Amino acid sequence: MTPSSPDPNHPRTQRPRPSLEAVRAEIGDCRRCPLSETRTTLVFGVGDPHARVMFIGEAPGKNEDLKGEPFVGAAGHLLDELLAEAGLVRDQVYIANILKCRPPGNRDPRPDEIELCTPYLRDQVRAIWPDVIVTLGNFATHFILHTERGITGLRGKVYRTGHFQVLPIFHPAAAIYDRSKVDILHADFTLLRGLLSPVEAAASECTEGSDHGAGKPAENPEPSAPTLWEDVK
Repeated sequence: MTPSSPDPNHPRTQRPRPSLEAVRAEIGDCRRCPLSETRTTLVFGVGDPHARVMFIGEAPGKNEDLKGEPFVGAAGHLLDELLAEAGLVRDQVYIANILKCRPPGNRDPRPDEIELCTPYLRDQVRAIWPDVIVTLGNFATHFILHTERGITGLRGKVYRTGHFQVLPIFHPAAAIYDRSKVDILHADFTLLRGLLSPVEAAASECTEGSDHGAGKPAENPEPSAPTLWEDVK
């Protein structure tokens, strides 16, 4: 694994890239929304600060809230298995969530919570500058790709927003409750492995894509919408 570099032609590279340490310091002991009153631990993110792949999930669950680290419960064990499918281990990727604090009862994130918390996620992405962003589930996918389309219709294909290739997949927790999604997840992580292989990536530019999107050019699910990075002031 080698660190990725900013695209020198992309407008976002004209601004200074923050460090993860600076982003964490800015968050501090965040009290910007009521989730701070019910959380145990703020869950910032973990992994290689120069990762080629960044995973973005929804929000911390009970185990993550207790430990302060994303994906440490049953979904985390499945994620480790899936990473191996892509030839990766946790130390080679970076993992974060849309929200940094656990919603009570693991309910869905609310729009106001997403609005308050995602500026820090944007800065985390800018600090790491990965080649590929893997969005886990609907909330992360909607935010990164500026779309309301469901994950079922988006998964299996590669999209682009600014510098980044984006691969939407089911959240691993979904496969714990619906085992029919396990094979789909393995297929998508096989696709991820292809995206990270220079040989396979070069070949894909010259071949017709499969049903899972390999070989097809990256696309945008909402072509008229601005990218995550172009509309950030």
